[in-house]
Amino acid sequence: MRDINISEITGVVKKLCLDTNFVLPEDVWKKLREAQATEESPAGKDVLKQIIENDTIAEKEKIPMCQDTGLAVVFVEVGQEVHITGGDLTDAINQGVREGYTEGYLRKSVVADPLRRKNTGDNTPAVIHTEIVSGDKLKISVIPKGGGSENMGSLAMLPPSAGVEGVKKFVVDAVKKAGSNPCPPIVVGVGIGGTFDGVALLAKRSLLRPLDSVHPDSYYAGLEKELLKEINNIGIGPQGLGGRVTALAVLIETYPCHITAIPVAVNIQCHACRRKTFII
Repeated sequence: MRDINISEITGVVKKLCLDTNFVLPEDVWKKLREAQATEESPAGKDVLKQIIENDTIAEKEKIPMCQDTGLAVVFVEVGQEVHITGGDLTDAINQGVREGYTEGYLRKSVVADPLRRKNTGDNTPAVIHTEIVSGDKLKISVIPKGGGSENMGSLAMLPPSAGVEGVKKFVVDAVKKAGSNPCPPIVVGVGIGGTFDGVALLAKRSLLRPLDSVHPDSYYAGLEKELLKEINNIGIGPQGLGGRVTALAVLIETYPCHITAIPVAVNIQCHACRRKTFII
């Protein structure tokens, strides 16, 4: 059994909140540069140039790359040989978010009640997803999720007769409906299978994958490529100004499901595909 004190967890979450808002992951940088090189639209190419310049300044000056610094979504994999000491895991995570968003002067975007709308003032509580895994490590991933992209999410319980064509149509239609709202070029997270609640989590979890990763199942790897091609043929383009690069990647996660349905969910991420993982 390995002891991990909550103070260490708080410190890691704080740093992740700061780093994710200031510095893009290298795989996202790579995709943005590739998009700028391949984009055919002059307006789209200029937008990508501005995005790259903006993100370069953010990293250099340690300032947010976007004014919407997001609601903190935290994925935690807890090794079953880990003993958390000194307090409560959820409290430790929220304290890290609180400290990170306060110290970094990051915008506070959380309201305490969905209808009465009073801001909590420190961007807590985070949305926390925990999973018990083997081993003696604690893996923490933070995704600051902006409203412009999150609001464009979609979910459907399709009949089995819809098949793969029905899934493809649903995903492409979700991107068409989103249009310029999620600040393209976007990353399209897709969940297929599970249950009504589980499929949304699959779609969100897919956004943790590197943009240049290949699905381990060749069938879904092919479906990712096919969907990316179809989405980029829509013509929305960078920031909705037209062009060939509407999406940087399509990432699919799946889970077994009931015989009566094909659950499918789309969770879109903006061009500021912010996420980072740390293992304690």
